[in-house]
Amino acid sequence: MTKSLSNILPAELQNNPLTTFGRGIAAYSEVKPDHIAPAIEYLLKRAQDAVDVAVDPSTPSTWDDLAEPLEDATEFFGRSWGVISHLNSVADTPELRAAYGEMLPKVTAFFSSLGQNLDLYKKFKELSNSPDFKKLSAAQKKVIENSLRDFRLGGAELSDTQKPRFAQIQDEQAELGKAFSDHVLDATDNFVHLITDESKLIGLPEDAKAAAADTAQQKSLQGWAFTLHFPSYYPVMQYSENRALRQLMYEAYVTRSSELAPKYGDGKLDWDNTNNMLDQLRLRDEEARMLGFENYAALSLAPKMAKSVEEVDAFLTNFAHKAKPFAIKDWQELTQFAKTELGLSDGLEPWDIAFASERLKQERYSFSENELKQYFPLPKVLDGLFQVIQTLFGVKIEKANLPTWHADVQSFSVKNAKGDITAYFYLDPYARPGKRGGAWMDDARGRRVLPNREIQVPVAYLVCNFAPPVKVDGVLRQPTITHDDVITLFHESGHGLHHLLTQVSALGVSGINGVEWDAVELPSQFMENFCWEWEVLEKMTAHVESGKPLPRELFEKMLAAKNFQNGYMTLRQIVMSLTDWRLHSSFNTQNAKEYAVLDISRSIADQFNVIPQPSISRWINTFSHIFAGGYAAGYYSYKWAEVLSADVYSAFEEAAKLTGSVLDEKTGIRYRQEILEVGGSRPAAESFKAFRGREPSIDALLRHGGLA
Repeated sequence: MTKSLSNILPAELQNNPLTTFGRGIAAYSEVKPDHIAPAIEYLLKRAQDAVDVAVDPSTPSTWDDLAEPLEDATEFFGRSWGVISHLNSVADTPELRAAYGEMLPKVTAFFSSLGQNLDLYKKFKELSNSPDFKKLSAAQKKVIENSLRDFRLGGAELSDTQKPRFAQIQDEQAELGKAFSDHVLDATDNFVHLITDESKLIGLPEDAKAAAADTAQQKSLQGWAFTLHFPSYYPVMQYSENRALRQLMYEAYVTRSSELAPKYGDGKLDWDNTNNMLDQLRLRDEEARMLGFENYAALSLAPKMAKSVEEVDAFLTNFAHKAKPFAIKDWQELTQFAKTELGLSDGLEPWDIAFASERLKQERYSFSENELKQYFPLPKVLDGLFQVIQTLFGVKIEKANLPTWHADVQSFSVKNAKGDITAYFYLDPYARPGKRGGAWMDDARGRRVLPNREIQVPVAYLVCNFAPPVKVDGVLRQPTITHDDVITLFHESGHGLHHLLTQVSALGVSGINGVEWDAVELPSQFMENFCWEWEVLEKMTAHVESGKPLPRELFEKMLAAKNFQNGYMTLRQIVMSLTDWRLHSSFNTQNAKEYAVLDISRSIADQFNVIPQPSISRWINTFSHIFAGGYAAGYYSYKWAEVLSADVYSAFEEAAKLTGSVLDEKTGIRYRQEILEVGGSRPAAESFKAFRGREPSIDALLRHGGLA
């Protein structure tokens, strides 16, 4: 007889929102910092009890007795911790941060011990070698195969003398990643530049000025307050004619979390990430070598599509060589324009680039980004996005009423053709203090078959940082977003669809779970393409004042400007990717003392980029993707997946030649079935070939980007 787990919740936890939501959705607004430790301590113990049952000799090595019960116990623990992690990203407070930080080492230690559990590893090996394995579904087999790989990567085969150090490495990495993210958030949140003389705001759009006035009012200041949050920072760089203001904001932005940044709180608060990055690289290198890999880049490829360190380096280097002639042309045009038309005879400084680029775009294509922005009220854009999804994939999106963590957050249901709810998602659209910058999709709950054989429907978070609505002349104005923001929204929705439309019922490979990291961006980048289609934009635009849709003439100008400066923007992405890749492939303990992260990033930029580097730039110190966001030795995947996504989209372009519309439902359903629905249940290369009928080609991406 195998032991069973108790499902009776202790009395002291029966009003704790982190333990009572069960199969449902947590009451986010009710979560308090003092709920965290009791809930996680209890759920940790329950998860450990499940592990103990799993490794008990009397527990049969079958899916029903081993894999499913273990998944059931650890999944709820993971979802509860996921609620805390999510709140830490979108509703940060000192108290929440402290409570999260207190539990982080314990959570990390549990999952580290899980990956190192040799008895559990043996049980899964027994299952994989048993006659019952052949009876499992393809998705269940993939879960077991991935689990065995993850056990090996988690240190299960290490000696007993090595395992404590390996676990310590995981703890230290988790703490450093959290500290890196906290430093960037704090450095961003704590900068405010106040202007009291409106004459210094010449060139700024009215909505940017209104937002700055609103920020000042929120901070009990008189005038216009500017921050380093992107919706506040970038309009200054793009439109302000006050060169001194641009320089001040730029220098503050690119020195965040570095030794050049100002120290706050009488010099007591230091958010410099320089040593943090070096410490993380040292730990990652040690981890890789313990597992038998030459470096962390090689380790990172174990669950990815790419086969070798050299293949990725060659992919990025060759891409850089293809883009560089176009980047040189872009830069020469911009510097000449700045000299002759803007009077910048002393040269183009870093804080002039966005401003000069916007002016050049306006002159060349006769429109400005701000003019275009007025046609994209967020509610109208959402309607257009949902229409694309509904047309292509045969689903219905409707407003829902899920518990939220902020008044601005919206929730929606996804229904199939029969009207059954098959998924839910959240949209948290606006930037605010205490919310991490950038945009992302995250898994709130995955699709799986429950022990009672019911289907648990997936739930996703879609998080953006758009400029919030502001009052103009005392009236709350409908929020408008830039076309770049529209692209971001479509991008994150693509990730969401990958998670929400899955038909796989084995949690480990349903939705985005188990998808190779360098293929996970395919659905997100695929969705971006629809932001450039007239039949889509015509229906998702309405001028914020007149209500009229985007004029065809303005669309044609926008389309002509699509690849404006794409040469050097592509190079910028490649430089970031190569910096990440070479940091993780060149670091080793022998060169650690002489290693300087900044020097590596500079040498790569000097080799490949065409824009001179300012000496003060410390962009690497806020590169959260690789030091706090899970993309370590994986940032190349954006470009890698872009090749796949452009090729996939070309199938819709081919269909449009026959049907007259890229919103071709037949092609959309096939894409849904072959890529979105299968999730991680089969290799991404197989899913791509099942949809396209051939290997991927770079041709579509070069054509779309004007680099052919």
